[in-house]
Amino acid sequence: MTDGFLQLFAAAVRSEPRRPFARFEGAPIPFGTLDRQSSALAAALRRRRIVGGERVAVMLRNSPATLATILGLAKAGIVLVPVNARALGEGLRYVLEHCSPSLVIAEADLVPTIGACGAELPGVPLLSNGEAEGGELLQSLLDEEIRFDEPPPDGDDCLAICYTSGTTGEPKGVMLSHAMLRHAGEAVALVSAARDGDTMLMWEPLYHIGGLQMIVLPLLRKVTLAMVERFSAVGFWQQARAYGASHIHFLGGILQILLKQPPSALDRRHGVRIAWGGGCPADIWRPFEERFGVEIRECYGMTEASSITTYNEGGPVGSVGKPVPWLQVELRDADDHPAPTGQRGEIVVHAEDPTALFAGYFRQPAATQRARRGGSLYTGDLGQFDGDGNLFFLGRLSDSVRCRGENVSAWEVERVAAMHPAVEDSAMIGVAAEVGEQEIKLFLQPKPGATIDPEALSAWLGERLAAYQNPRYIAVVEAFERTPSERIMKHRLSRDIRSCWDRLSADGFASSRRSSG
Repeated sequence: MTDGFLQLFAAAVRSEPRRPFARFEGAPIPFGTLDRQSSALAAALRRRRIVGGERVAVMLRNSPATLATILGLAKAGIVLVPVNARALGEGLRYVLEHCSPSLVIAEADLVPTIGACGAELPGVPLLSNGEAEGGELLQSLLDEEIRFDEPPPDGDDCLAICYTSGTTGEPKGVMLSHAMLRHAGEAVALVSAARDGDTMLMWEPLYHIGGLQMIVLPLLRKVTLAMVERFSAVGFWQQARAYGASHIHFLGGILQILLKQPPSALDRRHGVRIAWGGGCPADIWRPFEERFGVEIRECYGMTEASSITTYNEGGPVGSVGKPVPWLQVELRDADDHPAPTGQRGEIVVHAEDPTALFAGYFRQPAATQRARRGGSLYTGDLGQFDGDGNLFFLGRLSDSVRCRGENVSAWEVERVAAMHPAVEDSAMIGVAAEVGEQEIKLFLQPKPGATIDPEALSAWLGERLAAYQNPRYIAVVEAFERTPSERIMKHRLSRDIRSCWDRLSADGFASSRRSSG
């Protein structure tokens, strides 16, 4: 069984207590300081009789106190429930009530948001990062001088419950073990090709797995995390240069956002060597490398399989590569048979070390049973292998439409639509067809100041998509309703076709040219 990461942390504290674990907005955070503060918090929670296995909801933005809080909970064997600092309303209420926390730790300015969400938390105490009504100060506990000498939790003990974004239903709480986070950190080292002396510009929040996994990297390599408060497209390369970053991390549309920035003298004067992460479209891979002088290193994964499953090390552009050493990947067809090379199938992950896969979703046995079958993880993602065993990610199985006898991936259509100069974002869903299976409805959000002509855009798409992929219906929206992690909430999109443009209608529209969706 793989150990967790706390043993590595303790060894680093003993050997180099003054070495910076990270820098926050340029200020160093030494290993020794983190060790003292996290131990003080662990001891304080024990005094409050919060024991291993109980849950603490943490709604904090990136800061030195957040790092100490995460490590303190880990030392005490208390389960971290990271809560998106931008969550509010029903989504926030669901997570807080579902996890049944013994304590809530939150930013002072977010305490009213928690109160307004309607969560029933009778008798649950509050620690606030800053002055807040009804809350004890988190910093006062971190600053106590008190030791914590309990042995670290086992590798398969639960470290955190990370809730999914819930784009198609209620969020699911992935139970992440100490060993899984260790595997995630090891995978980051492989994907990023990190070496001693490197500096990782870290904009990703610690309440997401993309940020949480980074706390293991300084324990595996003598690297420094250059933490900033948030991602800034305008100031990104200035930050990279100011903090001496050798690496940047990308998720979602980060690369596209950076490419859309006006050319600058800093495009080649930032010092970054490698951009690593998931979600780099094949068509911008080389343009990004050429403009900014960095190497793209792509990966694929999900929290349920220790964050990273495959990575591209010298494989073809557009591929997510081959599995990390402790995982295996195969593709299964609709009948759960192995898919032949060159054919699409569901990505199924097997683990050489069973601690690399999650035990299940918290208090959701039916969802766990669907995902964990025969000791493997059925990801719900669609993929395809080339002849050399390189995996290509093709989107979510559940995010496809059966149209004219073909399965149409929303991921493929949306990526083409995003290439149009007037389109800011898009979302594809299936709607009922008059005859046959389904028709495709595409929602488009225009860029600021831009106007979308659905008829002209449909013709443009027709030159770039197969006939069965070209949406029949187009709706232009001002904005999308999104989850706290900025994913479009597709289950909220309207399937009504009466107020949108129809490619097969003689006059195009049944009513107006703009639809709220």
